[in-house]
Amino acid sequence: MQTTQLRTPLIYLEATPEKELIASAALGNDEAFEIIMRRHNRLLFRTARSILNSDTEAEDALQEAYLRAWQALPNFRLEAKLSTWLVQIVVNEALGRLRRKSAQIIPLDTTINSPDPEVQASLTDKSDQQPERFAMRAQLRKIIEAHIEQLPDLYRTVFVLRAVEELTTQEVALALKMPEATVRTRYHRARSLLRASLANDIDLTLDDAFSFDGARCDRIVNAVLARGKSLHFLRQRGPNEQGLT
Repeated sequence: MQTTQLRTPLIYLEATPEKELIASAALGNDEAFEIIMRRHNRLLFRTARSILNSDTEAEDALQEAYLRAWQALPNFRLEAKLSTWLVQIVVNEALGRLRRKSAQIIPLDTTINSPDPEVQASLTDKSDQQPERFAMRAQLRKIIEAHIEQLPDLYRTVFVLRAVEELTTQEVALALKMPEATVRTRYHRARSLLRASLANDIDLTLDDAFSFDGARCDRIVNAVLARGKSLHFLRQRGPNEQGLT
């Protein structure tokens, strides 16, 4: 005999207290757990992504971690911080995947001695010549060039001659007809300005790192809810109904 999933009449909003969400989600209320997921999705995805270095694997790990958390939620101590507890579960799941992946790596000696031409080609391929790295270097070069162009005229030429063309301080002084001390001062000032402008751009874009857009958030939430409903249905039935003895 089937039992219906427990629900509460609570209307879940972003402002709903966390304790209420936890209590209701622990009873199997998927609406409450959805709010919990949406509140922590970006933090937890970035945590998994930092360990696994893959968007796809991070999504998979996060889904599994959510399911583990949902099942363990009745045992969660309310005095603890939910976000910290969830991060620990995600980290454990991600590290477990990393260990399993490492265990499947072919020993280096076997790879080196492999007669497969493609394997040998991959071993001799220079990382700087790989298409992805080449494109990344080209993009980074454009960013740096744009920042160099923004340097004041007073410093830009000195910086280009010293850093880009790699002329010595004496050669730059002779070319620009200025004292070597002035070349050194302007060069170091140009480097400081360039570092500051690049750092400012980095600070502005850090929030977008490992972007967590609405589509990814919805995909993870929907996948966890679809699987979670089944898991919580089993949990709410008695041993005989589950086919257990």
